[in-house]
Amino acid sequence: MGRRYLARAQKKGFDLSVLPDSALMPLRRDGLDPVPELGATRREAPVSRLPLPFGIHAWLVTGYGEAKEVLAATDKFSNDYTNLVGKAGLSAEQNPGGLGFADPPDHTRLRKMLTPEFTMRRLNRLTPRIDEIIAEQLDAMEKNGGTVDLMQSFALPIPSLTICELLGVSYEDRDDFQRLSTVRFDLFAGAGASFGAISESLSYLLEIVKKQRAEPGDGLLGMLVKEHGDDISDQELAGLADGVLTGGLETTASMLALGAIVLLRDRATFELVRDSDEAARDFVEELLRYLTVVQVAFPRFAREDVTVGGQEIAKGDIVFVSLSGANRDAALGAGVESFDPTRPATQHLAFGWGAHRCIGAELARMELRAAYPALVRRFPNLRLDIEPEQLSYRRTSIVYGVDTLPVRVN
Repeated sequence: MGRRYLARAQKKGFDLSVLPDSALMPLRRDGLDPVPELGATRREAPVSRLPLPFGIHAWLVTGYGEAKEVLAATDKFSNDYTNLVGKAGLSAEQNPGGLGFADPPDHTRLRKMLTPEFTMRRLNRLTPRIDEIIAEQLDAMEKNGGTVDLMQSFALPIPSLTICELLGVSYEDRDDFQRLSTVRFDLFAGAGASFGAISESLSYLLEIVKKQRAEPGDGLLGMLVKEHGDDISDQELAGLADGVLTGGLETTASMLALGAIVLLRDRATFELVRDSDEAARDFVEELLRYLTVVQVAFPRFAREDVTVGGQEIAKGDIVFVSLSGANRDAALGAGVESFDPTRPATQHLAFGWGAHRCIGAELARMELRAAYPALVRRFPNLRLDIEPEQLSYRRTSIVYGVDTLPVRVN
């Protein structure tokens, strides 16, 4: 959703090129790692000024403890989109909706409706279908043979089709749904992509909502209609579905692709994940911390004058929490700048923290824990089809990733 905000801002004339390099630094990486400047900033001051134009007073939080403090304090910091209206050319009509840009009590009401659908009891019903989706993608890759784009053949369709199952999108609608998912993913990949995908997607989701109103199914949308009926509007249902699509597609797709790169660069880790389901679970948890593909949390706005990390933040100031920076803080243990698949699980911030912690965290874990072992077991000779230095990573992106990942499967 953060990238959606930036994309819409660009559409209305907010040119990211006007930002100083120091403002974009938290979004830049050296391969899979945050640029060294981010760690240096954290060590010097875990809460520091972030230079933005248009007279916007902004702060960057890079320390682990300070990040948790800000993310948890909904009484002191607001997520409400209206804080952005009138800034950098943004209008009320551009509000992307969903949970990320909402405050209590609206956020509390909507999240309370969604939470039962994301319990492990409810999510476990998806396990057989997730396994089938993964197997189908691997079958297609094996049939194709030779070189395949792991992004398009594996990383993208797995979360896309899983979201179809979660929402309860009917089989006859799934080709269109995945097409829109792919278009949206391409939209977020860089400048110059079609912004029509957002409005087309919302219109499409509204049609799906209307079908669910008429004949509620067993998916998330159908259950919300059955259990909450007139307490939730069609627009709210479509917005929640759009949030699931946006938050659960690109993030998991990026994790699947970047995690595959980690596996391919280290044969010992590859074999560890191949040979042990328990090791695969530890691998996924460390990977979530190490990669932190959602680099910066939703912007927060100070509701009052507040002190964090020794810095006095004034009422109305905007605060950006660097999740990738916080997850490399030495407070999480020794050696956290490197990847260690045997590291004991940490209380990382890859899914955020507090009231706005990603509601789909357990679903993402389910997909990752199933997909990686299946991939390396099916293709024991899997390898990159280009030199590692030729991989094209996104240069400035809220959700970090690659657009293509050519591999050889045999």
